[in-house]
Amino acid sequence: NKFKNVYKIHTSIEPSDVSSMAKTAGLTIIEISSFYEYHKPDLVLTIADRFETISTSIAASYQNLPLAHIQGGEVTGNIDEKVRHANTKLADYHFVSNDKAFQRVIRLGENPKYVFNTGCPSLDIAKKVKSKKLKQFNPFTNSIGVGKKFELSYKGYLVFLQHPDTNSIHKIKDQINSSLEAINNSGIPTFIFWPNMDLGTDLLSKEIRRFREKNYNKNIYYIKNLKPVDFLELIYNSICLLGNSSCGIRECSFLGVPAINIGNRQKGRLKGQNVIDVDHNSNEILDAI
Repeated sequence: NKFKNVYKIHTSIEPSDVSSMAKTAGLTIIEISSFYEYHKPDLVLTIADRFETISTSIAASYQNLPLAHIQGGEVTGNIDEKVRHANTKLADYHFVSNDKAFQRVIRLGENPKYVFNTGCPSLDIAKKVKSKKLKQFNPFTNSIGVGKKFELSYKGYLVFLQHPDTNSIHKIKDQINSSLEAINNSGIPTFIFWPNMDLGTDLLSKEIRRFREKNYNKNIYYIKNLKPVDFLELIYNSICLLGNSSCGIRECSFLGVPAINIGNRQKGRLKGQNVIDVDHNSNEILDAI
């Protein structure tokens, strides 16, 4: 509450081709460098493995600003792992999420004196959801969404969030449709979220829209995004989270919510017993549900 937004930058390029993420990263370096130069921060705090994140790290390093990195030392099944390790090498201070990540950062050559195993900060939000009663959240009135509004009955609902796998762009159409087919065949009411801004999101979103038009009378509601606490409360009261978001591995594990992890996007991540790993196969996904 002591911080407030003092500067906004707009650098995202529509992810329509293979150069879009690199161009966004380049524009972000330019804009964030101007921010650093003007505001002269005492410390730059950056997180995880996004292509936006590497921009903040590069700009800080070349301007000799102390850089702290959260959630380094983890492995994943796509380009994000390379970005995460690059952030680690650029950073001066490291706040990792688990013991394996702690050891991996040290093996990358970082000084153990500046590596701290502090856990995953996003679990602080999950703790609020789990430990106290929040005001009743209605996903149909507190979100930007379309679709059929169904009864949030005792039978429960699914939450689906699947991002593009940047390592297999040519398979995105088949990958998303296998998931949507499993959801359709399950007959379980579902909240479907739109993907992030990674390469291939336009193809993935197109298939979701096509599915929506064909199944407009089904108990499926489509949401653009939610505030983190609202999203976690929605998941907390669901049957399971379905897709390839890291939320299924981190927050769902803490909340005790089953997660069906589809494909290789989270390959190599440290997982809890709440996670079932499946391939992009509709029958396998349906069995997991």
